[in-house]
Amino acid sequence: MSIGTPLRRAPRLALIVAALATAGLVAGCGSGTTGSTPSTTTVAPSTTVAATPTATQPAAVTVDVHKMKFSPENITVKVGDTVTWKFSDKVPHAVQGIGDSAMGINSPIISDGEWSHTFTVAGTYRYLCPLHPEMRGTVTVR
Repeated sequence: MSIGTPLRRAPRLALIVAALATAGLVAGCGSGTTGSTPSTTTVAPSTTVAATPTATQPAAVTVDVHKMKFSPENITVKVGDTVTWKFSDKVPHAVQGIGDSAMGINSPIISDGEWSHTFTVAGTYRYLCPLHPEMRGTVTVR
C-alpha cells in the first residue's frame, strides 16, 4: 500500500481533527480581553417602573377615546415618547394620520381596548377617526 491509501489517511485525519478541536477549546478559554468574538447578553424584563420619566426614559401619554371625541385633542410629547389611545365608547373608532408626515399612524378599528404609537421624529401629526371624521386630534413631537 502507498502512503496515500485510505487506511493510512484515516489515523492522520483523526489526529488533525482532534488537534483542531483542542485548538478551538483552548481559544475559547481566553481572558476575552483581546478576542473579537461577539457576545450576547440576555436581560430579564424589569418589574419596577419609575414614577416620572427621566431625560433618558421615554414618557407614556394617554388619549381617551370616549363619547365621540379624543381627550385631550391636542398633546405635546418628546421624540421617543409613546402615545396610547384608550377606546371605551359605545361605537367603534380608529386613529388615522392625516397627511404625509402622519402616514404611520393607522390603528385598527376598536370598540374597547387600546392602541399605541411611538413617535420617533419631531413634527406635528394630525389625526382623525376615519369612521367619524369630525373627531380630530394633534400630536406635536419636539
